[in-house]
Amino acid sequence: MNEVYLSIGTNIGEREKNLQQAVQALMEQSAVQVKRVSSIYETAAVGYTEQADFLNIAVAVESPLMAQELLEVCQSIENELGRVREMRWGPRIIDLDILLYNHENIETESLIIPHPRMYERAFVLVPLQEIAPSDEMIHEKSTRTLQAFNIEQEGVKLWKKVDSVDEFMRFESLNEFK
Repeated sequence: MNEVYLSIGTNIGEREKNLQQAVQALMEQSAVQVKRVSSIYETAAVGYTEQADFLNIAVAVESPLMAQELLEVCQSIENELGRVREMRWGPRIIDLDILLYNHENIETESLIIPHPRMYERAFVLVPLQEIAPSDEMIHEKSTRTLQAFNIEQEGVKLWKKVDSVDEFMRFESLNEFK
């Protein structure tokens, strides 16, 4: 079984609902088991800044899928939820990124793991720190654990505290689309 960490973000429409729908779609995949979900964090957009703030979470999953297969699942979920790829760093209804896949370094035409910019982004690292045991975060490209990174948290605000996957899925807005 592969241990994988994902980042999920959204800044269009009903942001909390979008996150819940993405996690629900992951849970509905027979080859994906959602283990942990971070609290929800709100952050300003990076890159193209003339857009709404993002809500971001990190999700720990286990899956027998190879990394490329899991990428295809994530992209399929993005498409199901209405993701349109118009501009880099532009507004998006949902964005699922594979951050870490076991302790592997993977580089293909369509996938780089660890995610190439994750260590530059507090909006990724803060939620990830919440759910990832630091000793599991060591990989060949870095000998430091995630906890040792100097993370500039400015602009990363706790939006809603989450203590479990069940709690995350019970938030009020989820009932609107069941």
